Amino acid sequence: MRPKLAEDAELIIKDFIKQKVEESGGNGVIIGLSGGIDSAVVSKLCADAIGPEKVLNVFMPTKVSPTSDKQDVIEFCKNFNMELKIVDISPAIEGFEKILSDSDRNELIGNIMARCRMIVLYHEAKLRNRIVMGTSNKSELLIGYFTKFGDGGSDYCPIGDLYKTQVRELAKRIGIPKNILEKIPTAGLWSGQTDEGDIGISYDDLDRILLGFEMNLSNDEIAARTGLSSDVIERVWKMHRSTAHKRKMPLIPKIGIRTLGLDWRE
Repeated sequence: MRPKLAEDAELIIKDFIKQKVEESGGNGVIIGLSGGIDSAVVSKLCADAIGPEKVLNVFMPTKVSPTSDKQDVIEFCKNFNMELKIVDISPAIEGFEKILSDSDRNELIGNIMARCRMIVLYHEAKLRNRIVMGTSNKSELLIGYFTKFGDGGSDYCPIGDLYKTQVRELAKRIGIPKNILEKIPTAGLWSGQTDEGDIGISYDDLDRILLGFEMNLSNDEIAARTGLSSDVIERVWKMHRSTAHKRKMPLIPKIGIRTLGLDWRE
């Protein structure tokens, strides 16, 4: 039991991107390009959908960013004729470290980094009359593996309905370079940090479990179909349930005839 990538996934996403950019009335898109596979896929799909001249990739390193990432994003943008802007956010991080308590803790400084990057992206979007395309995938969204109002902050999320393993497959289809395809997933939040290390499970196993949740299978049924332990499946379920608030707009108490987020449909 594994997620399968639909044959028309690329076409659906490119149509989505084109439609949302047209609806916005803006001049194009802004993408936080990290050097990883998710942002590379979003960037390439946007370039294919609306033209590379309407895509601005922003690389936002810190003092702990791998040096290879900068070269990877430079080569990527050059190969696909896209504009690249590099904004070192280290001074902003250091400023927050001075005024916020316990900011030396990895999980806290990681949130600060992610939210600083969001600020940069929306600043550039405002300056250029563009929209921000997010780079979160379905696997990470479903377990809350993102920073609220950080990397979770965007106008649209083109690959948000693709599991990580599906993103990898799509990346191969659309010609993402091998050096990015084979890179160990990391948000670059601290030295030695990896996504699978944080999550505590490989993306391959995680996606099989999440697909079981999507199919409304019981934990026992998922265990039987995947061969994974019930303890691992239960831990993933807890991650999913405990982070539901991160996938929703702030709740509003019902008072009026129609209420935003409840029965006011856009």
